[in-house]
Amino acid sequence: MVVPPVPDDIEETLLGGPMHLTRREVEEEAGLSGDLAVRIWQALGFPTPPDDAAAFTDGDVAALREIRDLLDGDLVDEEMVLQLVRAVGQTMGRLASWLGDVWLLRLSALLPPDEPVTTDLVVTALESTEELRPALERLLLHGWRRQLAAAGLRAAAGTASARTDPAAGLAHLAVGFADVVSFTRLSRRLDADELAAFVERFESAATEVVVEAGGRIVKTLGDEVLFVVAEPVAAAEAGLRLAERFAAEPGFPDVRVGLAYGEVVQRLGDVFGTPVNLAARLTATAHPGAVLIDGGLAEALPRDDSRFDVSGLRPRPLQGLGRVRPRLLRRPRKG
Repeated sequence: MVVPPVPDDIEETLLGGPMHLTRREVEEEAGLSGDLAVRIWQALGFPTPPDDAAAFTDGDVAALREIRDLLDGDLVDEEMVLQLVRAVGQTMGRLASWLGDVWLLRLSALLPPDEPVTTDLVVTALESTEELRPALERLLLHGWRRQLAAAGLRAAAGTASARTDPAAGLAHLAVGFADVVSFTRLSRRLDADELAAFVERFESAATEVVVEAGGRIVKTLGDEVLFVVAEPVAAAEAGLRLAERFAAEPGFPDVRVGLAYGEVVQRLGDVFGTPVNLAARLTATAHPGAVLIDGGLAEALPRDDSRFDVSGLRPRPLQGLGRVRPRLLRRPRKG
């Protein structure tokens, strides 16, 4: 794959200076070993450039110096740094792609019909939005601090529970998937803009429902969201509200939901373990608009809660999990 040259204007605008340093020069100026510097660069999501390529800026040197200073302390080691950098690279990569798409869509909308978006126009758009950069960077920093505070509160709450071990990344949580029914068939009927708008509509509404119920979105996968909720009752509410929300959306397909409750491993913002696999399998086997839960969540729900009706279904084989007896979660019938 041939990578086109990056215009100098983009470097100056977004990187604060030109790419004028080679890998060896950056390593020497930052005071980091070549092996660690390469691993950090790869963890950030970039391939290692040739030794003689001027591919780095003064800002890259400053960032590596910050990492070197972190490593001088007792609380941070190389493995922790690499995990942190990997998380930053993945998160910022997705955010940058999203912002880039938004900018290009806005730019395309301002152009006369059939006029292509050229490199010069992209550079002009980036330069014209430079005045927005400080505000966006402050927003990113504030959002990170708020999320860090929320993560700290969750960890503090976990230390008070005998069923969690934050230090080991273990927690007792409800894990849920919400999946758009017949998404593949639907996507064939939509053009690129319509498909993007549909996915945005789904992810936005799903996030709103889960957060309002007290949960956290772990990841979105286009036609599916993975979320976690600490409290069983809140998890049940999140599942039912997701199904109800999209059933009430005009012209929107049904959404099916699977929920499982148990011990999971939390790592780098993601979750792993049997409840995750079980929730995914329950979602895949649920009927359109239905919410299926496992026995663990069914047992954790108060039996006298008038908001929920739980009924057992026939056991069925679930891939990798053996025979499992799902429960159907519904609202009680009125009258």
